[in-house]
Amino acid sequence: MNIIISNIVKIPIYEQIKEQIKSAIYSGELREGDLLPSIRQLAKDLNVSVITTMRSYTDLEQEGFVANVQGKGCYVQPQNPELLREQKLLEIENNLIAAISTAKTIRITQNDLLEMLKLLSEEDHYE
Repeated sequence: MNIIISNIVKIPIYEQIKEQIKSAIYSGELREGDLLPSIRQLAKDLNVSVITTMRSYTDLEQEGFVANVQGKGCYVQPQNPELLREQKLLEIENNLIAAISTAKTIRITQNDLLEMLKLLSEEDHYE
């Protein structure tokens, strides 16, 4: 698993770490029972605060993606593929609602919005 931190995006570092780990779980790169790097090791590897990585792992645990076993580390929890898909569908719906709302504020038509989605889907953004 390769985590890349960007300082130019407005997303907090702990959130970037969390989302990339979740992505690795969704894609199957990380599987049930896999051990994540220790909080200290990940902080050292990414050159970030231990508090930052701890926040990422705590959030992942609260969301049910990992389990922290005292003294042993943080392990990927079993995931329900259908539930993961539903969570991602909800995320997509929320993003589309936000896009539609923004489009309405500047009077972009539904056809123009659909055309934008079609063009973006044809590019490298969607496979």
